[in-house]
Amino acid sequence: MVSESILNLLNEQIKKEFHSAYLYLGIEAYFEDQGLKGMANWFRIQAQEELDHAMKFFNYVNEVGGLAQLGTIEKVTSTYSSPIDAMKASLNHERYITDSIYKIVDLAVEERDHKTNSFLKWFVDEQVEEEANAEENVKNLELVKDSPNGVFLVNKEMAARTYVPIDPAEA
Repeated sequence: MVSESILNLLNEQIKKEFHSAYLYLGIEAYFEDQGLKGMANWFRIQAQEELDHAMKFFNYVNEVGGLAQLGTIEKVTSTYSSPIDAMKASLNHERYITDSIYKIVDLAVEERDHKTNSFLKWFVDEQVEEEANAEENVKNLELVKDSPNGVFLVNKEMAARTYVPIDPAEA
């Protein structure tokens, strides 16, 4: 069993991961509405990955004898002023999630909870990739600015992303 303080943070992280999926579905809806199906695809896959992350936390809480709690997910927007605005929202959100995971790691280290610290290493590494991808998306759209041809190319590139589920042994 993990401490009550760590369990509370883990349960809060479950909610944040489900919220991430919800947020990315909202961004997907925005891009669908804009006719940018490649960008919509990218965020649909991002939402699927966030559901995997939520379940990974959920399963861990159960595995260590805790009770997984499912909090209320707040409403998200599907309206953005521009594609770059939606991409920046994604980047800011990933930074928020990284900070949240770091707080759990810090507490696990402080409490000498080695199993939770070990479990969280996967997420620390994953967040490096998540932030790098979000930063690349922002930079790509900043490079093309309002060029329809540039947005077309970025959209086409993002359409190529495919969903790769987490290995069930990891989830």
